[in-house]
Amino acid sequence: MALLEIERLNKRFDGVTVLRDISLSVEKQEVLVILGPSGCGKSTLLRCMNGLERIEEGVIRLDGEVISTGKPADKTDWRLIRQKVGMVFQSYDLFPHMTVLENILLGPLKVQKRERGEAERSARLLLERVGLAEKERAFPRQLSGGQKQRVAIIRALVMEPEIMLFDEVTAALDPEMVREVLDVMLTLANSGMTMIIVTHEMQFARAVASRVIFMDSGEIVEENIPDSFFSKPKTERAARFLNIFEFKAESV
Repeated sequence: MALLEIERLNKRFDGVTVLRDISLSVEKQEVLVILGPSGCGKSTLLRCMNGLERIEEGVIRLDGEVISTGKPADKTDWRLIRQKVGMVFQSYDLFPHMTVLENILLGPLKVQKRERGEAERSARLLLERVGLAEKERAFPRQLSGGQKQRVAIIRALVMEPEIMLFDEVTAALDPEMVREVLDVMLTLANSGMTMIIVTHEMQFARAVASRVIFMDSGEIVEENIPDSFFSKPKTERAARFLNIFEFKAESV
């Protein structure tokens, strides 16, 4: 059974269809990378997966259970689902008046009602894992962009999700900070974390993906294993997309 399944998902904004008949599934420990031009619906699709956007038609299943159909009768407890489907955004959204440790502990203590000592041990282990153990008492203003994004990742991981969604988490970072965040994500993938990643980092996508989905104009245009997608895409649209990135890389 797939961990996450989507069948014929449709999403509209003000009558304009932004996602059309999207169907995909993600197995446990799989890393699915979603690529495509800006505005093609990648981020909206992620937001539909954890209830930040309501779908119009289709079905979303988690662990075989229906969590969304787009119908008013849906009784999904999205607060519970978001503990299982963690998400990290472009912006860090850390509370500026709280320390790193306090930001991380907010979810486990307030939402999950976990015992403080256990939650702190888990948070500190994760901080050490990403090289930020000495920053637990620091405030967000004292951190670099890369450090803030690593804290945001830990904040999601400490909730012990079944699957992690990453939405262009390096887009707001200076180039020298991108690597430290991507290294954390690569470590997570190698540890068996189930992940869906939206990114424009092509080399990283090729290294981390179990499978690649390419989207354009709200539709899935191509699906392939990474080596085949990057070396010999099946569609002319994907080939043009990859050629643009290759040209940019050669121009730097």
